[in-house]
Parts: sequence; structure tokens; C-alpha cells
Amino acid sequence: MAFLTPTDLLHRLFETAVAAADPMQVLPRVLGPRPPGRVVVIGAGKASARMAEAVESLWGPCEGLVITRYGHARPCQGIEIIEASHPVPDAAGVAATRRMLDLLRGLAPGDFVLALISGGGSALLCAPAEGLALAEKQAVTAALLASGAPIEQINTVRKHLSAVKGGQLAAAAFPAQMRALLISDVAGDDPSFIASGPTVGDGTTPAEALKILQDHRIEVPPKVLARLRAGSGVLAPGAFALSRCETVIVAAPAQSLAAAAALARAEGCAVRVQGDALTGEAADLGAKLARMARTYASARRPGGAPLVLLSGGECTVSLRENPGLGGPNVEFLLSALRTLDAAPGIWALAADTDGVDGAAEVAGAVIGPDSLAKARARGLDPAAALAGHDAHRFFAALGTQVKPGPTLTNVNDFRAFLIL
Repeated sequence: MAFLTPTDLLHRLFETAVAAADPMQVLPRVLGPRPPGRVVVIGAGKASARMAEAVESLWGPCEGLVITRYGHARPCQGIEIIEASHPVPDAAGVAATRRMLDLLRGLAPGDFVLALISGGGSALLCAPAEGLALAEKQAVTAALLASGAPIEQINTVRKHLSAVKGGQLAAAAFPAQMRALLISDVAGDDPSFIASGPTVGDGTTPAEALKILQDHRIEVPPKVLARLRAGSGVLAPGAFALSRCETVIVAAPAQSLAAAAALARAEGCAVRVQGDALTGEAADLGAKLARMARTYASARRPGGAPLVLLSGGECTVSLRENPGLGGPNVEFLLSALRTLDAAPGIWALAADTDGVDGAAEVAGAVIGPDSLAKARARGLDPAAALAGHDAHRFFAALGTQVKPGPTLTNVNDFRAFLIL
């Protein structure tokens, strides 16, 4: 800590966590040599274009198509990169998904498909189930995102309204051999929820999806209701059409937290990893972890090593009417700021590892012991910003946003408290 300010250290911890999940670093360790015969590369997600770039750096030009978020494309030699909308799907994603399915149809047993899947794929890989239009998928997705439903519930609904999720992408390639490489952005790293599990079977039912919509008081369009009552194309685990598909997680939140922890220890800090799968309402979790940080600070011996508290996972935000510009990481941090109440010796950073937190091209923000006083001096009201879900504007005015741009990976939220 002799040469790093607290804010500098927090930024470096975040950058290290992101670098640990860079596809250019992780794919060479798992990819192996290029298979003989025809090879087709497909993919979807915020990291998928970077994953495709990594594949071609090792295998050379490949046939294929990958769908990523607007602004996340990478230069590839043979694989076509298409950009589409996230988190609510758009027509570009639907058209690209149809082309991907056309590419997979008619493959032979000797052909090989490499699927590159990461967080964001649920929106980007979009093929409405029979009888549904894109507008109906968009309406349901937007309502679920605003409801504060956890991602597992959101993706359960998405699967049963899709012709490509819940193992259906892998089934489209059968009888070709498929290997799916996944970068996890979900708590617990369950492959069936990463991008809504396009290459793995699923045990949920359309009735469960309908109950989720009803529990969150979401108005269900008539055609969506009819689709769920009629069933879905989701494949059960162990389905024969999935028998030639191997799914492997190549990067996950735990690895990124471990990399950040190693850096913190190298800088002379003690480290406590509080978990890589912490979830819940952002404001509630921010207050909870801030109280824990205050407890650790009060118990710390004078002159002792600095302490870093690390955690990952995914927060949710239940939006009220007329929300401002915010996201779960900055809402977490704004709640933590209020709870810390200018407690001395405590700094914190919360940011999304994909570089985008909620409704802005901003990853998150940083706070310190003087942040509350600086905010009040600028006429900023933390309570009003929190109530209005307007945390991005709050931290923009405070000047402490974390803005790395597209990171080209996605291993969920990263949070760090530094106690001196």
C-alpha cells in the first residue's frame, strides 16, 4: 500500500478480476488442437466475440457466426460477428439466431460445432417459440427485468418462450459433435441458467414459468399464456439429442475473485472472500455488507494489515415508477454509502465485470470516507437518488464512476471493501 492510494488499489483489484476472465487468457488453456473435418463456430453473449477472436488466434480462420451486444464486436478472420440488443432482444438478434439455426441444420456426425456462450446470451440468442412474436418476448422480458426477479426466474421464463434455449441449440446441431465453452455470469455457475442454457437440458416446466410471471404480477399477453399452457420445446436433461454435446465452464466468478485476492495479499492486505454468489435486492445487500465492513473496522487492531472484503454474485433492483438512471452495482454502493455514514478508514468499489451496469455504459463506482461530505457539498441527496434509482447520475456528479468500456467478458458483479 506504500505506493497505491486506496482508490488505486480498488481499481487494480477490479481490473485484475476482469483480466482473469479474458477469453484470450482462458481459452488457450482449454481449447486444444483444431478437430479434423468441418468445424463450425457459433456463439452468443457479451464475451462471445472476444471468445471467437481467441479461437481464431489458435485455430486460424473458421466458419461460423457469433452474436454479441452492440459495441462488443471484435475483428475475426472467418467467423461473422453480428451485434444485437441487450438486455431486451431486437430484430437483429432474431435474424442472426435464425441464420445460426440454418447453419446448424443438416450437419453430419463427423462435423464439429464449437459453441461460445456467455452472459447476455439470453437476450442476444433470440428465437421466439412457435406462435409468438418478437414484440411479445420484448414485453415479457422488459417486465421481468423491472420486477426485480432473480436471473434464474427470468431465464426460466425465457427458456419456455424460446425455440433455441433449454438445450434446443444443441439439438439443432445433432448429430454433429458439439463442445460448448461457457463463461459464467450466474450465481452458482449452473450451465442451465448461463444464457438460458442453449446447450444443456432443463428440468423446469412451462407451468413454473407461468407461476413466476403471476407471482411478479406481470400481465401475460394472451399468446404467451397460450404458449405456456401448450408446452415448450425445452429438452429434459439426458435427452438423446443432447448426447453428443459436451458443456464446459471455462471462466467463473470464483476465479476472478481468487485473482483479486492474490493481488490484495501481494500488496500486504489480509483478505476475506465473502462468496462469489451473493444475491438479493441491491440496496439491501449494500447495507448488509456495509454493516459488516463497519464491524470488521471496529475490530481491527491499530497498525494491523489492511483488510479487503471481496464478493461476487448478482443483485437485482425492483424498479418503482419513473426510475432514474441507475444499475444494481451503483445502487448497492449508494446504499452502502448511506450505511457507512462517513465511517473512517473504509473505501468500497462495486462494478459489473462486463463494463455495463444497468441503464448506462458505466461499470460502477468507488466511495471513500469523504464521499458523503463531498456529495452534500455538491448538493447531492443520497436518499433521493436511492429512492429514484438514480445512482449513475449521483456518482457522475460525484466524479467517482468506474468506466472501463466494454471489457469483452462477463463474470458478474465484483465488490470490494478496503478497510485501513
